[in-house]
Amino acid sequence: MAKVSIGLRGWRFEESEVFTEDGEFRPLEEIPEDTRNRLVRLAGIVEDPCDACYLIHGEEDIRQCNPAAIVYGEPGDELLLCTEHEADFLYWFREDDGDDLAGEELFRDSFHEWFAAGNRAPEGYAGLEHVDTDPDALPEPPDPAEVQRRLEEGLDLDRVTVTRAEPGEGELLDDDFDEEDAGLDLDTDYPTK
Repeated sequence: MAKVSIGLRGWRFEESEVFTEDGEFRPLEEIPEDTRNRLVRLAGIVEDPCDACYLIHGEEDIRQCNPAAIVYGEPGDELLLCTEHEADFLYWFREDDGDDLAGEELFRDSFHEWFAAGNRAPEGYAGLEHVDTDPDALPEPPDPAEVQRRLEEGLDLDRVTVTRAEPGEGELLDDDFDEEDAGLDLDTDYPTK
């Protein structure tokens, strides 16, 4: 079967893993884990703005941002781009060693830094030619809240036990915690996935 993009171009899914023979979305529990993780992430980001537009306009003028049309990278460290800024990303990726960071945690942040420093693709730089064969033939993707609810239902909460440990001798209570003694700087922005 063919590979298809769903919602945003970029991430491609094996059609038989995602859809039934009737063309409907498979139940989540039938979809392989990696594919399911991408679909769940996609459901949460499909309506987000382009990262490059957001770097230009910021939260104050977010209505000026184009909606994302393309996703690159790995779930949790993905880049969302509009068609206008895809060429900038491709230039960074192809010509400015961005491909060295593929699959790395610094992938998205490195592009953000490059773009925020005023770097852009040269005028006329060729992007990718995308072919939309039949975008209206895809079924409506599941609602993100419904996906989350179904994932939570899949957890066997009876098998999970949460206990609070009592502080033992020599352990610090929350009130006694000293971030400086622990070697932590809680004002630092640590990278996240």
